[in-house]
Amino acid sequence: MLDSANVIRLTLLHPLQSIPVRSWVFDKDNVIRIGRSLKNDVVLYSAVVSRYHVEICHINQRWLVVNLGTNGTYVNGQAVQQIPLVDGQVIHLAISGPKILLNILPDPSESVLTPEIDSHQGEVISTSELLFPHQNEETTEVDHRKQLELPTNHLV
Repeated sequence: MLDSANVIRLTLLHPLQSIPVRSWVFDKDNVIRIGRSLKNDVVLYSAVVSRYHVEICHINQRWLVVNLGTNGTYVNGQAVQQIPLVDGQVIHLAISGPKILLNILPDPSESVLTPEIDSHQGEVISTSELLFPHQNEETTEVDHRKQLELPTNHLV
């Protein structure tokens, strides 16, 4: 059972409209890794996202965001190396990369997810799925991991 004071939800925001696309819920016992590598908990393919871009960890009763990426992690347009998490904060992986909304959940019952926002830890999704969610409904899934390529204005 997840400890209510130590649960965090990460929500990938649509690159163009800032609406929720996918959500993941973790407890304090996890070090959450985000990046392009399939070894991460959240896998995001983008030209500006490093293989191991960011870690989110629970230390001394608070959540910390730690940048590991060469293109940086940004909060409010400012590059950060390590910063305490504030509920409702949005981080950018690289200045023009994917946006992730971070929420500390006060109650595990709030982690109930709607059908539009799945809890698929480690899943990778594609840009076409983000922009055209019903386009590939008739195809069968061979692999549970789907590629997530997000449009960016910045090339590496």
